[in-house]
Amino acid sequence: MHMSKPQRLQKLVASVFTTMDEARKRKVATGADVINLSIGSPDLPPASHITEAMVQAIRAPDNYGYPMRDLPVFREAVAGWYQRRFGVVLNPDSEVLGLTGSQEGLAHIAQALTDPGDLVLVPDPGYPIYTAGPVLAGAELYPVPLRAELGYLPDLESLPEEVKQRARLLILNYPSNPLAAVVRPGFFEQVVAFARRYGTVILHDAAYSELTFDGYRPPSFLETPGAREVGLEFNSLSKTYNLAGARVAYAVGNARLIGQLAEVKAHLDYGLFRPIQLAAVAALSGPQQCVADMAATYQRRRDVLVDGLNRLGWAVPKPKATMFCWAPVPRGFESSLAFSMALLEQAGVTMVPGSGFGAMGEGYVRIALVQREERLAEAVEWIARSGILEKRAA
Repeated sequence: MHMSKPQRLQKLVASVFTTMDEARKRKVATGADVINLSIGSPDLPPASHITEAMVQAIRAPDNYGYPMRDLPVFREAVAGWYQRRFGVVLNPDSEVLGLTGSQEGLAHIAQALTDPGDLVLVPDPGYPIYTAGPVLAGAELYPVPLRAELGYLPDLESLPEEVKQRARLLILNYPSNPLAAVVRPGFFEQVVAFARRYGTVILHDAAYSELTFDGYRPPSFLETPGAREVGLEFNSLSKTYNLAGARVAYAVGNARLIGQLAEVKAHLDYGLFRPIQLAAVAALSGPQQCVADMAATYQRRRDVLVDGLNRLGWAVPKPKATMFCWAPVPRGFESSLAFSMALLEQAGVTMVPGSGFGAMGEGYVRIALVQREERLAEAVEWIARSGILEKRAA
């Protein structure tokens, strides 16, 4: 029996992460050593008080039934963390929802808030789930260009009036993956005004709110007056507490929108494994020195890599946040994919082509700071030794 691929799946682009990882595996299969700076998976362990809470919860026989609904203590821990960190007071019962990772929530939110044919404004460049979720829900996409000269913030007023009138959702992400961009003061106020004027729901992905450098402290979208009336914020424990594999995150904000997302999830899953929720409680409510230590580690890594690449003549900006650097492709390469492949073959270092994050990502690569400082210094040395930058600049 022949079954064609559904049209929604046909609209999804092939993952550039998969393309680069397959190329890396082929290189490794030849016996070569490869320094992987592509996938943004944390390589640091969770703090001991977090893992100990999970171990104790795993030993409790009552924790193996269907969770069905978030534990009250989990929702209270999220609300408590938001109040301490941002001064935002949330109702744990109606304005907090646990997610199986923020990617899951961002994938399902379009099903909760859009009908087929509704228009969703997505950042370009942007993380792939921002487009995949609406596509799978049958929504239409309008890529909003993010340009360096505007600090990678969207110029919402320049959008065509018809687009603004139709926009059902606007997806934002600051600090940004892949751009490592941050918001300027007053930006979220402009977003709230836009949402009120056009009836657009704002979805803000704040997964990197705690991975910041040089004293920078990003705001929550929900700090902005009126934000709770127009949107949701998504946050995750994956990067903040090195719990990526545990798949634990949450959405917070407008109670009606939270309820609609919860309704979708009720048809699709049974909630978060209780030991994972209790580990999250320990993370959010316990000592936060581990978060500061984590950010300091990534700041040192950033400095080793960015300073080293700049010494080679590759002008890589130094980000204020995230575990990524967004770097222009050196002159002489026809595309970000061509440069990434050449870098792998000639220097043994993998990065992600910017084209994988949207049309506006062409001409850039994303570099993940997911190796030890010594390994990052080694990556700089390998790139220098390969001559890939000098040959192309000549």
